[in-house]
Amino acid sequence: MSAETPLRLTSLAHGGGCGCKIGPALLAELLRGAPRPAGFPDLLVGAETSDDAAVWRLDDERGLVSTTDFFTPIVDDPFHFGQIAATNALSDVWAMGGRPIFALALLGMPIQKLPPEVISAVLAGGAAACAAAGVPIAGGHSIDSAEPIYGLAVNGLVPLRHLRRNSGARAGDRLVLAKPLGVGVLSAAFKKGLLDAEGYGTLLRLTTTLNAVGATLAAQDAVHAMTDVTGFGLLGHLSEVARGAGRAVWLDRAAVPVLPLARRLRAEGLVTGASGRNWLAVAPLVSADVPPLPAEERDLLCDPQTAGPLLISVGAEGLAQALDTLAAAGFAEAAEIGVVEGEGAALRWS
Repeated sequence: MSAETPLRLTSLAHGGGCGCKIGPALLAELLRGAPRPAGFPDLLVGAETSDDAAVWRLDDERGLVSTTDFFTPIVDDPFHFGQIAATNALSDVWAMGGRPIFALALLGMPIQKLPPEVISAVLAGGAAACAAAGVPIAGGHSIDSAEPIYGLAVNGLVPLRHLRRNSGARAGDRLVLAKPLGVGVLSAAFKKGLLDAEGYGTLLRLTTTLNAVGATLAAQDAVHAMTDVTGFGLLGHLSEVARGAGRAVWLDRAAVPVLPLARRLRAEGLVTGASGRNWLAVAPLVSADVPPLPAEERDLLCDPQTAGPLLISVGAEGLAQALDTLAAAGFAEAAEIGVVEGEGAALRWS
């Protein structure tokens, strides 16, 4: 690797960020025959509703929240890669209403292709994100792998009265999205060399914003459910909310915040491979009476998000407080995007 022709981290990976996750339909097929744990009454949250993390009851008041997340590079700067991956992994604890207490690093690197200083920079970026969250990296594991991979296993604590699942949505709840969509499209543009410095700044800002506000939101009684929108896109994670609660969700398409640059890039033909498979996975849940989505809008609603926004289901009486909490925490683009309706899991929009 020379100064004239630096090796791009993204060139070493077939995908990037949460877009490299196994697609939801294939994942469901792979897990269909997996045995479900039984006889563990203290396992409060497992894999049954595709929640963000597992939760184990420690005592009558507290639960241990445990999660892991890792992926291939979404950017070429190794420090930024580590920072984004750590931000993404930490989010799952906050999405459950908990607070992370420590993390373990997960590192896979092609050591014959990357110099030690690049790999060290990845680790430094992850440590910086954890330091900003007040979390130590207490150890980890590393392997020599064909593609660069980095992430964290994160443990946290949650007061059981604040535990929020993706399945707790109630009829009449308002749905709130904390950050705009479009990170997947921006990352696709970056990989093709089509993202300018301003666009990169937007990508970095969104993917390194910590979702720590989730713990504060969970302490509000009107907040009934939370998750974070990542690799399966907004519609994919809305479908998990709908299935988990056994309720229809109605989406106000015009209210969904989307990055203007992402809209423009999608109109110019930029799209991620994951958006198509995400749509195929949610299509069976879409009500037959809704208008068809234009292809560009469908791709944005299914766009895989890395370190994506919190999706909050909150009773109407607590909507103003939740939006004020998000605004005070710096989530100025948070918006009400829909309503939880009656019985029967379904996706609807107008």
